[in-house]
Amino acid sequence: MQLSTIIATKGGFVATVPPEATVAQLIARLAEHRVGALVVSSDGVTIAGIVSERDVVRAMADGPDTFARSVASIMTTTVYSAPPDAHVDELMHLMTDKRVRHIPVTDPDGALLGIVSIGDVVKSRLDELESERSALLDYITQA
Repeated sequence: MQLSTIIATKGGFVATVPPEATVAQLIARLAEHRVGALVVSSDGVTIAGIVSERDVVRAMADGPDTFARSVASIMTTTVYSAPPDAHVDELMHLMTDKRVRHIPVTDPDGALLGIVSIGDVVKSRLDELESERSALLDYITQA
């Protein structure tokens, strides 16, 4: 299955946060959208970074001033992205190799089109397996 299919199914909305937002504002957005990561973007199209719950927890080790810090100060700046025509299998390998759970989907110019999480990947894989199982059952019972 291609990433474009996942994006078409779940929708292309991507929750973002500007780099100058505070960590407190970031946490509120994570809760509001019920997600584990936000793309850091000033305009909702270009990607400056990505910030996850893990980044917040790690930053909290610096003390209670963390909530007033900027998102830019805690975000991950190395963002792995994938094109919409990439296959889910490729994404599984990328997520495993790079130890990330969220991959932005971008067009050839790097513009943000959507985001795929490890949960989306698992769901698509389970759907594929169920489809294969049903096809095999149909084949066996018709023989």
